[in-house]
Amino acid sequence: MRSSAGAAGKAVGVAASEMAAAAKKAAVAKKAAAAKRTAKAGARKSVPVKAAVKKASPVEKAAPAKGAASAKRSASAVKPASAGRAVPAEKAVPAKKSASAKQAVSTKKAVPAAKKSVSAQQAVPSEATAARVAPAQPPRNESHTALVRRARRINRGLAEVYPYAHPELDFENPFQLVVATVLSAQTTDLRVNQTTPALFAKYPTPEDLAAANPEEVEEILRPTGFFRAKTKSVMGLSKALRDDFGGEVPGRLEDLVKLPGVGRKTAFVVLGNAFGRPGITVDTHFQRLVRRWKWTDEKEPEKIEAAVGALFPKSDWTMLSHHVIFHGRRICHARKPACGACPIAPLCPAYGEGETDPEKATKLLKYEKGGFPGQRLNPPQAYLDAGGIPAPPLGATGATGAAATGAGSPAAGPPAPGSPAQGTG
Repeated sequence: MRSSAGAAGKAVGVAASEMAAAAKKAAVAKKAAAAKRTAKAGARKSVPVKAAVKKASPVEKAAPAKGAASAKRSASAVKPASAGRAVPAEKAVPAKKSASAKQAVSTKKAVPAAKKSVSAQQAVPSEATAARVAPAQPPRNESHTALVRRARRINRGLAEVYPYAHPELDFENPFQLVVATVLSAQTTDLRVNQTTPALFAKYPTPEDLAAANPEEVEEILRPTGFFRAKTKSVMGLSKALRDDFGGEVPGRLEDLVKLPGVGRKTAFVVLGNAFGRPGITVDTHFQRLVRRWKWTDEKEPEKIEAAVGALFPKSDWTMLSHHVIFHGRRICHARKPACGACPIAPLCPAYGEGETDPEKATKLLKYEKGGFPGQRLNPPQAYLDAGGIPAPPLGATGATGAAATGAGSPAAGPPAPGSPAQGTG
């Protein structure tokens, strides 16, 4: 009996020791498993978070205000990793697409800002481009009222630039003016002004010129060109004044145009400047400029006169003619307008037809605007006060004469294109 009890006690002891060993093994295994899980979880946590940060950093740089969205994306990246699942490749792609889409949106938003900054710089030009302006294109279907306003703005601008505008023929009475105007055809006012002193000194009245020897008159008028035809015209109008008007120049348009060599242009020059009666002088400069400014598309002088006359009150007609002709002779030339030096460029639809560089354009200016002598030997005082220089007499020598024109002498021939004495109509 003692032996059986001892055997049973031994068996219980063995079982207890085995159970203790098993419990110990289980505890060790549990600790190992727990440590292994902790290590795996830590490793998995660290990798996705870093990846999420790296992915989020470009978005944060492009749009810092999207911090909440990037934090949300990093949290979603951590969640599947902690669950022990790998992040599928399909899910990573939309994230990249959304980031690129947001970058594209931010880029698009940045573009208008850049454009605005460029336009702002263009609106305030630098010193180098200050004188360069865009042409003021009139509307295609410009109303008559809008055309009138635009035309009058141009005339007011010209009046400020040429407050001293005047007829550029020397004269002391209506007879001298009508003769000088007839002689100005196909030559310059300068050449006429250099020629008429000798003519009027010898033939001061219509009666004297009507009774003159044609050959002597031709010799005096030779420097003006076409001297035979011009001699016939001035002697013919002198005879008409002597025989039909008592030696006086008539003050009516219908009478003036009856004189030999006198057309509407000459008649309006005489009426406006000798009698103070309004008239529009449609010479070559006037025709060119009013078409450049889109005042009219007409090409015949009488139609131009009517079209332009409808834009202005009669009281403005004479000075309007002076303003336009002055501008055509000094700045808005036929072949190469000085657009870059034009004071009314912002109002001109034809801006850009000529030289737009301010420095180059300044070199194209003529007469007082370019520092050269004018066309009149005896200009008005207002012209002299404005810095104008009198023209030299025929055949004058010296610095002033040479600067004015080498064409002053008969042997010099016609003035060269582009010279201050050329192209005045």
